[in-house]
Amino acid sequence: MANAQVILKEKIEGLGAEADVVKVRAGYARNFLIPQGKAYEANKGNLRHVEALKANRARREAEELIAFQEIATKISKLKPKFTLSTGQGGKAFGSVTSIDIHKELEAAGIVIDRHAIELDKPVKKSGKSEINIRLHAQVSATLTISVDAGDTKEEAEEA
Repeated sequence: MANAQVILKEKIEGLGAEADVVKVRAGYARNFLIPQGKAYEANKGNLRHVEALKANRARREAEELIAFQEIATKISKLKPKFTLSTGQGGKAFGSVTSIDIHKELEAAGIVIDRHAIELDKPVKKSGKSEINIRLHAQVSATLTISVDAGDTKEEAEEA
C-alpha cells in the first residue's frame, strides 16, 4: 500500500488542520486532496512554506477564539422562555429540544451549530434549566432557559 505525505491547506475533519503534514494513501492524495486544492504535495520546496501556513493558522485560530468568547457572553446573557401545554396531573405534552433552543438563539441573532447544544434529553419539566453549549474546544457557555406550564389540555378545550 503506497502512502504519500501532503501538507494540508485547510482543516479536514478526521485528518488534520491547516499546515499539518500528514500521511495519506497515495490515491487519496493524488485523486482528491491535491486536485480539490485541499493539500500540497510535501516536497522540499513546499515544506519551506509550512512556517508561513502555521503562522496563518495561529492567527486564524486566535480570531476564532475571540469570536467564540464574544458569542459565549451573548448566550449567557439570554434568558429564553418556553411554554409547554400540560395535561391533568401536570404532565407536559411535548418538550423543549435542542432544535427549539437553536431556533431561539437564531431569533436572537446568534448563529451556532445545532449540535453544539449539549442536551442529554429533552426538557419536560417546568422551571429553570441550565443548558451547556460547547462552541469551541476551549469555549463553552451556559444558557439558562425557563419552561412554564401553559394551559392544561382541558382548559384549552373549554376556551
